[in-house]
Amino acid sequence: MKFLLIFSSVMRSEEQIVINSHLRFLAACAMITLLAGCASPASRQELVVEETSFGTRHPYSVFVIAGGGGETDATGYTNISNEDLEGAIKESIIKSGLFSSVAKTHDADYKLSVNLVSMSKPMFGLSFTIDMEMSWSLVNTKTGAAVMRESIKSSHTTGGGEAFAAVTRIRMAVERAAEKNIRQGLQKIAGLPLN
Repeated sequence: MKFLLIFSSVMRSEEQIVINSHLRFLAACAMITLLAGCASPASRQELVVEETSFGTRHPYSVFVIAGGGGETDATGYTNISNEDLEGAIKESIIKSGLFSSVAKTHDADYKLSVNLVSMSKPMFGLSFTIDMEMSWSLVNTKTGAAVMRESIKSSHTTGGGEAFAAVTRIRMAVERAAEKNIRQGLQKIAGLPLN
């Protein structure tokens, strides 16, 4: 009988160890979920170049179209929607005064097409670096001549001290890399001799 009592108490302590290890595992999963969070899309306002002027004001209208972006779902990765990319470029042009106006239709002097070609998607780390490439094309709508075709690369790293959640750091890096790309593209357009 004494043997059965000892055996029974050993079994209960082994069961307790198994239960405790399961509880620790569940707690670790909960912590990872809390730290990871849910992906959120890039904010249009964070993509806008706050430059007051690029030193040039082209006396022409421009129609802007953007592509290559994607929607963000809660379980996916931060993306930039086509609408937000296009809106940020338009707002950046308006704020800088780079063109006399941004047209809502194709009846403009120039057509600016910007496509998000690639964006790195790091998964782990305290700091996240986003490398991004966009293709920029500016076409004179009257002649059909391309006055600029350029692939522009940009990059931004967001460190662990800038935000607690990894998804927030990733979103911030995506937004800054895109804003840098828009800035570079508009600076190149500012240097063009348009007529």
